[in-house]
Amino acid sequence: MTVLLGGAAAVAVVAGLRELAWLVGPAFVAAVIVITVLPVQRWLRARGVPSWVATAALVVVVYGALLALAAVLVVSLAQLAATLPRYQDEATALADSASRVLSSLGVDADQLREMAADADYGQAVTWAGDLLRSVTGVLSSLALLLTLLFFLAMEASGAGRRLALVAEDRPELVVALRGFAHSTRRYVAVSTAFGLLTGVVDAIALALLGVPLALLWGLLVFITNYLPYVGFWIGLLPPTVLALLDGGWGLALVVALLYTVVNFVLTLLIEPKYIGDVVNLSVTVTLVTLVFWAWVLGSLGAVLAVPLTLLVKALLVDADPRARWVDALLRSDRGIRAWPARPAADDGDRPGR
Repeated sequence: MTVLLGGAAAVAVVAGLRELAWLVGPAFVAAVIVITVLPVQRWLRARGVPSWVATAALVVVVYGALLALAAVLVVSLAQLAATLPRYQDEATALADSASRVLSSLGVDADQLREMAADADYGQAVTWAGDLLRSVTGVLSSLALLLTLLFFLAMEASGAGRRLALVAEDRPELVVALRGFAHSTRRYVAVSTAFGLLTGVVDAIALALLGVPLALLWGLLVFITNYLPYVGFWIGLLPPTVLALLDGGWGLALVVALLYTVVNFVLTLLIEPKYIGDVVNLSVTVTLVTLVFWAWVLGSLGAVLAVPLTLLVKALLVDADPRARWVDALLRSDRGIRAWPARPAADDGDRPGR
């Protein structure tokens, strides 16, 4: 009965989250950003800076980082829009070459035309409409995100007092929430550091190879690094296709090989070690939650899959001593080997275990 009632409640909550994705996604993004940069405010307050000055500095840091990222992205996309039309002839020649290869394999032109005629172009129209609605939704969510960021940053200084009041009745919940904030902050820091390193290395290598728009592809690598294990494939395809149009198959293979080596070493060998130490989630759990949160909240859910899973884990597992056995099912192998006894939190930044 407990399992059935819990499952029914989970279905109802997930259905509600899907309906409120326009609000939940931006709100959680704002919360994660404020949690990540909150040490800036604490550092200033510890050195005697007035509260309002520390809060203003927090707002400036958040908005400055977002504006810088948006400016680089807008300029790069404008360059992409101006560059792509120059490769129309190359794209046509590539299509003709592919047609000749297929013909040599026994697929003649008539068969290709029949395949094109049988294609369901309605799906393409539907996909284009969904993409347009997604872009419109992102623009509308951006205004909500910026507003939430401002007010959350203004109220961040009172978070400690609020948690202290909650701790009088629910000390386990406060320990779990502090652990969530600590793990989220470290996860974002590690992902940002490795994404920036990988993006810079890829951008420099692409520039040396003469691939157009190297800065844009480096920025794409940086952004997609927040998608665990699958972001690499999203960042690989566009520069490889452009290298194919610009320099042929040789340059495209070099770019693909370069991305594979750099991203395999940095994001598939080194980064998971640090991420695993931070979040203590198994690879299987991470991939499943990535797909799940993308289904629930869309693209923002995919980016925030790990912090969202950490929050759910904090509320349902870490805050309840009786549910500790679930943590054993979610942890990575490294986390199981280092399974600790639960200590008492000794300051506001330490997790509960």
